Amino acid sequence: MSSAVGSRIVVTGATGNVGTSVVRLLSEEAQVGSVLGLARRIPEWSPARTEWSAVDLASQQADLVKEFEDADAVVHLAWAFQPTHDPAATWRTNVLGSIRVFEAVAAARVPTLVHASSVGAYSPGPKDHAVDESWPTHGWPDAAYCREKAYLERTLDTFERDHPEVRVVRMRPAFLFKRESASEQRRIFGGRFLPGPLARPELLPFLPDIPGLRAQALHTDDAARAYVLALGAEVRGAFNLAAEPPVDAELLAQLLDTRPIRLPRVAARSAIAAAWGLHLLPASPHLFDAVLRLPLMDCTRAHAELGWHPEHEATEVLEEFLQGLQHGEGARTAPLRGRKVG
Repeated sequence: MSSAVGSRIVVTGATGNVGTSVVRLLSEEAQVGSVLGLARRIPEWSPARTEWSAVDLASQQADLVKEFEDADAVVHLAWAFQPTHDPAATWRTNVLGSIRVFEAVAAARVPTLVHASSVGAYSPGPKDHAVDESWPTHGWPDAAYCREKAYLERTLDTFERDHPEVRVVRMRPAFLFKRESASEQRRIFGGRFLPGPLARPELLPFLPDIPGLRAQALHTDDAARAYVLALGAEVRGAFNLAAEPPVDAELLAQLLDTRPIRLPRVAARSAIAAAWGLHLLPASPHLFDAVLRLPLMDCTRAHAELGWHPEHEATEVLEEFLQGLQHGEGARTAPLRGRKVG
C-alpha cells in the first residue's frame, strides 16, 4: 500500500464480486485509514474502517465529487451485465456512469484512479500464445460488454492526456470467480432459475468441446491483491491479470470427470441464440462470439512491476466456483446473495 498512513480509498461497485474482495483487503491494510464503498444498496456486511454510501452511477443526480472529496484514490469497479436485451441501459450505467466517475476524479483532485477494464476490451487474438498489454483494445463490437470496455479504454486515453496529474491504472483481468460469487454469476449468465446442482459431475455425461473455446480464469481475491498493490506502487498504464493454465474443454472435462465431445461452433451458437431470444438465457450469443475470439494474456508486467503472482491456479478457481454453484453460495451483499435453485 501507499506509504501515506491513513489513506482514504473510495471503491465503486463495492458490493459485487470484485468489490467485496477489494474492500476486505483494503480494510486489513494498516496504511489505510478509511474505505468508502459506493453501491446502489447498502449491505449488511461492514468490515473494519469501512463506510458505505448509496450511489447509483446511472443517475445524473449522484454527487460523485462530494463522495470523492479528500480521497487518495478511487478504485472504479461498478459494472452492470444486464439487461443484455437493452444495451442502452447497460451503456447508461457502464459508459456514461464511468465517464461521470472519471470527471469527478478530476474535479475532486483525486491523485490516483484504478479502473477495472477487462480481457473483454481486447481485439480478437491468438489462442496458442499470450499477448501483452500493447495488444489492440477495440473489443468485439457485437458484444455490449466488450464494446463498453473498449470505449472506456479510449475515454481513458483522452482523460490521461487532459489530466496528466492523475495516475491512471487499468486492470485487465481474465474471467473472475470465487465461491461467494457463484449464485450471482449463475443468475447473470445462466438465468435465475438454472439449478446450481446441475454442476454435479454425475449429471454431465459429456462436455461440449467448441472450437476456439479456450480462455483464462483468475480467483477474484488474486485480482483484488493486484488492485491493492497498484494503489501502493508508482505505476501507470495497463496490467494483464490471469492464472495458469488456460481453460479449455479438455481441462473442464477432467475437473468434471466427464469426456469432451466436439460440437460445431455454429450449432452451439444457434442453441445459445435461440435460448437468448426466448429470454431463457441471459448471456447473449454476441458474448459467446467474443469469448471464442479473446486472446490469451501475458502477465509479465504485473509480475515484474507489481510483484504480483496469483495464489490460486485456474483449476483451483474453477473447483471452488463449482462447489459454490452446487451449494448456492453467496455473501451478505445484494449482488452476491446466496440462492440455491433445484
